[in-house]
Amino acid sequence: MRIIDRYIVRQFLTTTLFSLAAVLVVFIVIDAMEKLDDFIDKQAGIPIIFMYYLYFTPEIIKLIMPVAMLLGSLFVTGRLSTQNELTSMKASGISLYRTMVPYVAVALLTSGALVYFNGWVVPFANSRKFAIERTYLHKEVINASGANIFVQDSPTRILSIGYFDDSRNVATRVSIQDFDPGNPTRLAERTDVLGMAWDSTNRRWILNGGIRRWFTDSSEHLEEFGTRPAGPLHFDPEDLRKKQEKPDEMDYYSLGQFIENQRRAGQEVAQWMVDYYGKISYPFAAVIVVLFGVPFSSVKRRGGTGVQLGISLLICFVYLIVMKVSQVFGYNGDVNPLVTAWAANIAFLIGAVVVILKVRK
Repeated sequence: MRIIDRYIVRQFLTTTLFSLAAVLVVFIVIDAMEKLDDFIDKQAGIPIIFMYYLYFTPEIIKLIMPVAMLLGSLFVTGRLSTQNELTSMKASGISLYRTMVPYVAVALLTSGALVYFNGWVVPFANSRKFAIERTYLHKEVINASGANIFVQDSPTRILSIGYFDDSRNVATRVSIQDFDPGNPTRLAERTDVLGMAWDSTNRRWILNGGIRRWFTDSSEHLEEFGTRPAGPLHFDPEDLRKKQEKPDEMDYYSLGQFIENQRRAGQEVAQWMVDYYGKISYPFAAVIVVLFGVPFSSVKRRGGTGVQLGISLLICFVYLIVMKVSQVFGYNGDVNPLVTAWAANIAFLIGAVVVILKVRK
């Protein structure tokens, strides 16, 4: 049986890698045709274009790996069935369940690797890719040094920053507004300062030259000061930079910390939670499609390779539709983010079980 397992694993890996490479090349060629004029207009040389698609490749691999796994399982199993090798295995007492073991083992190992790949490698590459887009394509242009920045530090505290200098970690024209916890529409205290600098030694913000006002029901009180600590603020210069990042640029731990900061500030975090859970759920689509593809292609069908390819694309298309539709409900907070992230996998797992139970073992 080990010989058969090695044979299936070798064929499955070879076909999957070939499918991955083929789809990857098609994806890059189509994208390059769309963006080449923009690169030329911005006078980006071949090295820049090469680096852009080098950093874009991990994101593409993440997206198309389930497609490649499905194509690999369908083509290999279909070939075994067409050449009567699968029939010979069944005649010798090897059930379909046992035949699926090497497929599932490879899919599980691939999914485990993809969890790390999706959680850390892809965000790192995306950050470099987005940097090139901002420089040469002027897409989503942001700067770590920026003007008119607003931060909700807690449910009752809001900061406005006129300008933040990323190179010196200094903010100017800063206003800190604290509202009454019992009545969020009532301003309880306000501090306006000319500058605010980050003290890296003590890891705190220092206020420079400002006025503090606090209000009671009957009067207003005022205090001028020179330099003093800002008090408990729950962000640092790195958080100001991360506020401008997208979830696709954050690794798994950074996104979790970002979500926690936003939750503490009283923000709605449903959309980010869906993306957070999706970094783990999406890689396991590789296992689901293999469970679906192997029993489905074990039955001989007319049409050969063309039919197998068409079925593969249809299955992947439906999977993406289910995933995107469920994400809409999750982003709106109508469905639990954890359920949203796993909804497509659960739906196709049920479909895989139905297919397995219906085919001959």
